Amino acid sequence: MTQNSDPYENAVAERINGILKQEFMIDKYQQNVEVMKVIVKEAVEIYNQNRPHFSNYLLTPNQMHKQNKLKIRTYKTKNSSNKSATTV
Repeated sequence: MTQNSDPYENAVAERINGILKQEFMIDKYQQNVEVMKVIVKEAVEIYNQNRPHFSNYLLTPNQMHKQNKLKIRTYKTKNSSNKSATTV
């Protein structure tokens, strides 16, 4: 997912990889590529359809994107907040 194998280059991809490994333990399976694709697809479906998220007000990602009453939270990066604080 990242070009230079730098975890800071794509934090979202690293977060997803971590969740797949820690919560779904996909790195523990020693299967062929086709079986692994099915396992990852099922994990992503569970993540999006069944797993509530604190950052989504305890809604699943699918529920959050379908509703229009709650605002989707966004987070500033450290660098962007430092730039605004140091601008004179």
